[in-house]
Amino acid sequence: MGCHMLAVVDSSSPAAERALQHVPAWFEEWEQALSRFRFDSELSRLNRSAGQPVTVSETLWDVFHAARRAEMFTGGLVRPTVLDALVRAGYDRSFDLLPALSEASLTLTKASIVEGPDLATEAGWDAATRSLYLPESVHLDFGGLAKGWAAQKASARLEEYGPALVDAGGDIAISGPDTHGQPWALGIRDPFQPDTHFETLRVERGGIATSGIDYHRWLQGGVWNHHIIDPRTGLPVETDILTATVIAPDAVQAEAAAKSVLIAGSRSGLDWLEVDQDLAGVLVLQSGERVYSQRMTAYLWR
Repeated sequence: MGCHMLAVVDSSSPAAERALQHVPAWFEEWEQALSRFRFDSELSRLNRSAGQPVTVSETLWDVFHAARRAEMFTGGLVRPTVLDALVRAGYDRSFDLLPALSEASLTLTKASIVEGPDLATEAGWDAATRSLYLPESVHLDFGGLAKGWAAQKASARLEEYGPALVDAGGDIAISGPDTHGQPWALGIRDPFQPDTHFETLRVERGGIATSGIDYHRWLQGGVWNHHIIDPRTGLPVETDILTATVIAPDAVQAEAAAKSVLIAGSRSGLDWLEVDQDLAGVLVLQSGERVYSQRMTAYLWR
């Protein structure tokens, strides 16, 4: 999935140790289903289906519908139908293979990009046959949502053996308090000083995710692009936020919320966080200012 993974079970039992040994195989299976960077993945085959219904695995079916819920939850700011826009912006391979300073002759303009289609109206599905249908013009990239889903899924499997935490590239799922009934401690990385943390969170259960434009960047046509697409324009989003960290009931919701806030910008994004009683967040602006939602203070280590 193009990132580092961490799985922890707060237990000394041999059964917990054996369960942890299975985690890499779980992620390999999920990546083979969900990665757009593998030509032979299930998602890649679906994207090449050219308007034909395709019977899919339970994994792809679950993540597709998680993406639908994320689209509705974020008012359309987070949707998986922006793959073509990502490719046009230069994100056409996994980031470890993408030269950070590569130049391309194409200069992106708003007029040259089609806005990200609406998943709910453009795609079709049939629960009886567990099949999906994509029009020829629609291609999917589940991106961070797939990582949040995988973290949540792995955490739920490991919970049988003790309190579990799974971190899939910054999308974190926590099954419950540690064996002493205490919250888990998690640092929020400082985007201006990547080897340091500017806050430590205390979280008992739920999901935590950070979305940012500080890391996945590349130079194209003399312009720095990044991987967060604004579906309203089909272009890498212009935002005053550098990173957004959100706590939510689960990792999928946290991932969707963090990306939505970043796309919306600090003023609208913070207002949206304050309305939803299940969300808390902190924003690091490009100016260096840090902005906290009211509920975030309850999670800070003081």
